[in-house]
Amino acid sequence: MKKLFVLGALAAMLASGTAFADTSGKKIAFSNNYAGNSWRQAMLDSYAIVTKKAVADKIVAAADIFTTADKEVPTQAAQVQNLILQGYDAIVINAASPDALNGAIKQACAAGIVVVSFDGTVTEPCAYRVVVDFKDMGKQEVEQMAKFQPKGGNLLEIRGLAGTSIDDAIHAGILEGIAAHPEFKIVGSVTGDWDQTTAQKAVATILPSLPDVVGIVDQGGDGYGAAQAFAAAGKPRPTIIMGNRQDELQWWKEQKDKDGYKTWSASIAPGVSSLAFWVAQQVLDGRTDIPHDLLVPYLAFTQDDFEAELPKIVKGGVASHEYTQADAMAAIKSNIK
Repeated sequence: MKKLFVLGALAAMLASGTAFADTSGKKIAFSNNYAGNSWRQAMLDSYAIVTKKAVADKIVAAADIFTTADKEVPTQAAQVQNLILQGYDAIVINAASPDALNGAIKQACAAGIVVVSFDGTVTEPCAYRVVVDFKDMGKQEVEQMAKFQPKGGNLLEIRGLAGTSIDDAIHAGILEGIAAHPEFKIVGSVTGDWDQTTAQKAVATILPSLPDVVGIVDQGGDGYGAAQAFAAAGKPRPTIIMGNRQDELQWWKEQKDKDGYKTWSASIAPGVSSLAFWVAQQVLDGRTDIPHDLLVPYLAFTQDDFEAELPKIVKGGVASHEYTQADAMAAIKSNIK
């Protein structure tokens, strides 16, 4: 009778995808292509905080971080190939390109390595993808802008890191939003690399050639720099969509206190790196029910709630959330159809 009970329980576990393997000896590597802005620094910090405890608790043997010296695809491809040779069991990756790394990703999968991409995801089918709906986020920027600038007008777009899936998706969402709101027109576009200093320089360069601008649609990490560029040029302050950075929300509060300035802020939480880690751990744990595409919500703040979040963000940091193993299991469950 006892044997039948055990076999029945095992069958139920397999049917439900429940974990049953020991991952304490497994090694997970994090391949990161860029660390040059506050979001990426927060991303690395969140990953380190969560994985350091996971290693100390003997959930995994290692969770090492590898950041490339540049943003180039060949460098990250070589890094992935080195991680294969070093015998890692899983690779968590924020990729420089959605498809140019697919060859290296496919090699990893063929070697039996679990690959989980996030933020900058990859299209190789064998990999898992932890994504937010960046296209919807871009569309929502225009929807929100229409509330603050109901008469419409000229917009400046600040784009992110060229070649990434994130930049492509947010840009596509913004264009979709413009199509739904023809009262707006994009009169200029610059690349800000999700970095305040880069964005400020780019906006300052293009400003003299632009007609009057009522709003800025962007990708996060660039709003404060854009505000500084407009102020330095003596131009009227536009409605700038923010990206959850501390300096952006602090500037927003200062403007609100001064004259009631209104805007909206959204970004992917940098702590999604820790969610990707737990997804990799769950796959190594033997779960067979995890979808290869996991959609998680982006983090947004409105005029009514951003001030409550501001004191929680360290100076120079980004609003975030570190995910637990339980959070990952809940996210997986919500994506199982």
